[in-house]
Amino acid sequence: MKQIFFLLVSTFLSISINGQSFIGAWEATSTSNAGVEIRNVVIFSEGYQVATWYEAKTGKFLKTNGGTWKLESDTMTEVVEFDSENPDRVGTELSFKVRIDVNTMGIIGDSATYKRIDDGSPGKLQNAWLMSGRVRNGETQLRDVNRPRKTMKILSGTRFQWIAYNTETKKFSGTGGGTYTTIDGKYTENIEFFSKDNSKVGMSLDFNYSIDNGNWTHTGFTSKGDPLHEIWSVRE
Repeated sequence: MKQIFFLLVSTFLSISINGQSFIGAWEATSTSNAGVEIRNVVIFSEGYQVATWYEAKTGKFLKTNGGTWKLESDTMTEVVEFDSENPDRVGTELSFKVRIDVNTMGIIGDSATYKRIDDGSPGKLQNAWLMSGRVRNGETQLRDVNRPRKTMKILSGTRFQWIAYNTETKKFSGTGGGTYTTIDGKYTENIEFFSKDNSKVGMSLDFNYSIDNGNWTHTGFTSKGDPLHEIWSVRE
């Protein structure tokens, strides 16, 4: 599968072809030379995207890339913000023709097909978010979301992924993701891959969450058991 499909761009002009929207989560599977099943999950929000490859059985992280995207007619244009495998691609812009129907998508001229996981529902946090603050010892520490160093979290209706990276140095710092639910004020993450520590795969983390003035606040404990109180803002 051509990697250029997963290095996407910012200006939001259109998100659909013939009424079919890219927004949501998609997946494809393949088999490595060693006979290992590889899962590739792609999440689209309005203007931002991430794609990740990991072993389907063990959750072992392999690679991730993504950034911003726009669609004009059937041509998608992408700008890379992070690439764990090839950081030299950060900042590059690519365009290519895409195809989509109700439940599948891909690149025109490429045989690989991605099946839809969800269309951005039912999760209440579907969007691209940037970490904009933390609360420690009762004090709120705000973060400039326009700086090159970013922690972004992209959610579809059922899938989540966070990515830490720097667009200036092109450094990729880490990522993790899987499925999530939002039920009765509880946000629950079910980890399917974690680049820094594969032992976290299979864990479920529960948080209290709320949306206040457009900001997402959640409190709970990290995968290490440390107290956590984060503030996330919708990425413009």
